[in-house]
Amino acid sequence: MIPRLFVEADLSATVEVPLTEAQAHYLAHVLRRAPGDPVLLFNGRDGEWRAEIAEIGKRGGLAHLLRPMRRQTPGPDLHLLFAPVKRAALDAIVQKAVELGVARIRPVVTERTVVARVRTDRLQSVAIEAAEQCGRMDAPEVAEPEKLATALDGWPKERRIMFCDEAQNAPPPPALAALSAFQGAAPAPWAVLTGPEGGFSQAEQMRLRALSFVTPVGLGPRILRADTAVFTALALWQAALGDLGPAFKAQTPEH
Repeated sequence: MIPRLFVEADLSATVEVPLTEAQAHYLAHVLRRAPGDPVLLFNGRDGEWRAEIAEIGKRGGLAHLLRPMRRQTPGPDLHLLFAPVKRAALDAIVQKAVELGVARIRPVVTERTVVARVRTDRLQSVAIEAAEQCGRMDAPEVAEPEKLATALDGWPKERRIMFCDEAQNAPPPPALAALSAFQGAAPAPWAVLTGPEGGFSQAEQMRLRALSFVTPVGLGPRILRADTAVFTALALWQAALGDLGPAFKAQTPEH
């Protein structure tokens, strides 16, 4: 397999793209690649390009662009809001969110959130690695944590929230199909919200259910771990409204 790397530089014909020290180390010492070997580059803007390694050393390297391979195409405008959990599960949440097409990853601190500190720089690296491995042509941003109440105070009304509600009377997963009524000619902006290990507080649940842009949805009869709830919710949303289901119509931009 040809390795894929996310880069910050613009990608266009006959351009030499700098490689970071970490990327050079990965190519030379992990994959045992050398100058002349092929590599695929993407930056989230200019599609995916085939290149070859021009230089590689201890302080970085260069890749020479050869030709475009895939045009840049948009994915669903989907944000993930989740309460931070312990490190192993946290890494898995970010990794799987990238694989499941999330456009922006937003940790939120709820009343029952246990984890107090989140290293967004490390999680951004996890997101980039996941994008490189799963074939995405962009790497979603990992935002700095904010309080759930603060996020809701400034929430744009056009972005609906799928609230993963633990209440017994929350609509079951099949109710997601009805949400397609909110889709117009273009995919609508959405967010999926999941809670911490102890669930949302009663006050948080009451506030969320009262908001016009929030749709409560249950995730089945069993109690799910916080990370399992994220994976389940994203998969259900993608199947009903995203690029795994009929509601999503990807538009190919001019390139």
